[in-house]
Amino acid sequence: MTAPPDLREKIARDLAPVRPLRPPLVRALALVPLAAAILVAVPALRFFRSDIAAIGFLRAWGFSIGQAIAGIVIVAAALREAIPGRSLPRTVIAGIVACGVIIPAVLLALTAPRFDIGPAAGHALAEGIGCFRASAFAAVPALIAAAFLAARAFPTRPSVAGALYGLGGGLIADAGLRLYCEYSQPEHVILAHGGAIAASIVVGVALAWVTRVVKDG
Repeated sequence: MTAPPDLREKIARDLAPVRPLRPPLVRALALVPLAAAILVAVPALRFFRSDIAAIGFLRAWGFSIGQAIAGIVIVAAALREAIPGRSLPRTVIAGIVACGVIIPAVLLALTAPRFDIGPAAGHALAEGIGCFRASAFAAVPALIAAAFLAARAFPTRPSVAGALYGLGGGLIADAGLRLYCEYSQPEHVILAHGGAIAASIVVGVALAWVTRVVKDG
């Protein structure tokens, strides 16, 4: 089977220099200033938790910085997944997701003096919506930046890449939220804080497909 006569000419016209991608972790470091801004902005735009002095610098700032770093590492994993031919094994993806879910729970257990601290009677819904909204909105800049970085590599599994950087962005935003919200009641933490991380994952998947369609077009 012979190629059409003008095929080589079309290919030659389309050829252009391509800047090679840097390693995923190096590219993910571009999110460090953004993560730092999110970490500080979430409580600064509202107020810092009232017990921040009592729990100490390590359990307040140290744990939040550690969680934000974990979020950036997960974004790096998403950028690795986005490179054709370098897709992550399912076991690795499952492990990353498990770690992303466990980290906030472990840090809460190491920080909270007890697990019955929650909103005053009649304020549970309003407080829950407030925390969800604060964390979900705070994650958006990180998600957009991660989506742009991932789109450059043209992921063959957009849903996986988007879910991973959505999880990473959600963890970064939640790291700021824990400096603002001192509640430890399981229902509040799971629905408001965990719900915001879950929403970030959903938005990450949607962004991955949107950027894929735009790039294909």
